[in-house]
Amino acid sequence: MQNKFDVIVVGGGHAGAEAAYAAAKLGSKTALISLDLNKISLMPCNPSIGGVGKGHIVYEISALGGLMPELCTKTYLQARMLNTSKGPAVQGLRLQIDKTAYSKLSHDRLATTPNLTLISGKVAQLLIINKQIAGVILANGKILECQAIVLTTGTFLNGLVHVGHTSHTAGRRDEEAVTTLSDSLKELGLELGRLKTGTPPRILRSSVDFSKLEPQDTHHLEYLYEFAPVAVQQTLPCYIAHTNAKTHQIILDHAIESPIYTGGIQGKPPRYCPSIEDKIKRFAHKDSHHVFVEPEDASYEEVYPSGLSTAMPLHVQEKFIRSLVGFENAIITKAGYAVEYDYVEPNQLKHSLEAKIVPGLFLAGQINGTTGYEEAAGQGIIAGINAHLKAANKPAFILDREESYIGLMIDDLVTLGVKEPYRMFTSRAERRIMLRQDNVFMRLSPKAHALGMISNELYQQIECENQLVSKILTALKGRVVNGHLLNLFGQQLDNLEIVKGYVWPLARELEIDLSLISVRALQIIYAEVKYEEYLKREQKEVEKSIKYRALEIPSDLNLVNLPGLSKELQEKLALHKPATVAQAMLIPGMTPAAISLLIFKCRNL
Repeated sequence: MQNKFDVIVVGGGHAGAEAAYAAAKLGSKTALISLDLNKISLMPCNPSIGGVGKGHIVYEISALGGLMPELCTKTYLQARMLNTSKGPAVQGLRLQIDKTAYSKLSHDRLATTPNLTLISGKVAQLLIINKQIAGVILANGKILECQAIVLTTGTFLNGLVHVGHTSHTAGRRDEEAVTTLSDSLKELGLELGRLKTGTPPRILRSSVDFSKLEPQDTHHLEYLYEFAPVAVQQTLPCYIAHTNAKTHQIILDHAIESPIYTGGIQGKPPRYCPSIEDKIKRFAHKDSHHVFVEPEDASYEEVYPSGLSTAMPLHVQEKFIRSLVGFENAIITKAGYAVEYDYVEPNQLKHSLEAKIVPGLFLAGQINGTTGYEEAAGQGIIAGINAHLKAANKPAFILDREESYIGLMIDDLVTLGVKEPYRMFTSRAERRIMLRQDNVFMRLSPKAHALGMISNELYQQIECENQLVSKILTALKGRVVNGHLLNLFGQQLDNLEIVKGYVWPLARELEIDLSLISVRALQIIYAEVKYEEYLKREQKEVEKSIKYRALEIPSDLNLVNLPGLSKELQEKLALHKPATVAQAMLIPGMTPAAISLLIFKCRNL
């Protein structure tokens, strides 16, 4: 086994897979070290990828030339577009995945990627020479040298699994934890914290009465996450079940047996993906909660009851599961559990995801306080690109929050840090009208091509579509009614068929081959017309943000009782103490009006 590399990636989850793939694709001699090479890109929890906000990240990984979208296309079981009753900016593609096939395909793609070596092993500590990253030391004593490291350790850093009052050291179900690397990070001067996540029990499919459940069929889509069209097919359905008053009472009656209720877990849980115990407590007024019953792979021997994450003892899990309609005879094949793990406070990182005090050390995924495969992969591709650039002595690649969800996520993490596991939502994006799924290739492909992450052929295809869309939009703008594009459509623009009915005759006038106008092109035109006035407003806000983001907020500025600033926002500003207007913009709940007021106050001191 060779022992010298440009980049070493530690951890084979979704962040690690993207980081290794990106670094190797760009030409760095790369090693991916994983405890178990048969579990690369494993989905230990929900067997799905995407959703509102999360799906936007996967689209951006696609535009940047990453691996996850390709794996999704080849292993999905069902495709649905969420939020279809709302506008295109807040819709989200979600795919049910064959997690067994996904993991195997990921391994096979990485194993055949040029410049990439897969290594089975455990990293015990980092090798630092002259305060610079020099390599890693494996548990067996072997030293591997490198110029840059990407740590993607998931839930394995001092991982502790809980079921009832029983706990044991583990990174995931039946997998050993990494117990020495946290100390190595602390010795470097990095501050660590503790978080918690969990997973529901798995249930034998043949023990569920699906006739009592509500089926969810696939949506007939023409595109998934990749640029090329896909003939979407359904192989397996999903279902919806519901908890009930009996379910909730069983959980409350056994509350003392859950470490989540009794304080046996110290790590902060995810707010937006709580355990069923948390839900019952936090939403005591609700009589029922949705449970999404999903296949884990094509064999469909087990089902995944999304929404029932728990750390209750197995006998309690069996009891409350069987209280659900359709699950009266359910057999649990694997118990649900909670897992605590160490993470590194992400405000210690640069926007490149490199540690500020350890040159050459990059972090991605749950080690940065996030939750979700998509968030991990989005960080992974950026960390992998920047690890390659670091090893090649080139400037870092940074995505701005105004141009991508990935940039937004990283900016949130490194500026504000985390108090709980971070999850992406479209509501986090100040510019979500601009950052849509449909225009993602238009937004990010030029950057990916400049880096070398996508081929010339693909880039030319994307540019051809972009030019076609621009040509049609320019022609439309030449025919505006009363100054607004939307008036061309009689204010009735609410579906693609209306757009098509107007655009196709125009395309014929422009001598555009109608076969070249894809559904995605129509979606871009639809969104640009529908959101025209909002887009103009957002562009002005972007320009203001760029102009004033470096404006300093004096440390002695008294924000208490500032006219026009709500009490809540005053308290948030006092809590976060932003040094600049740009940092104030990141505070959750901060409004454009409040920022304008803050700018006015700072400029007139």
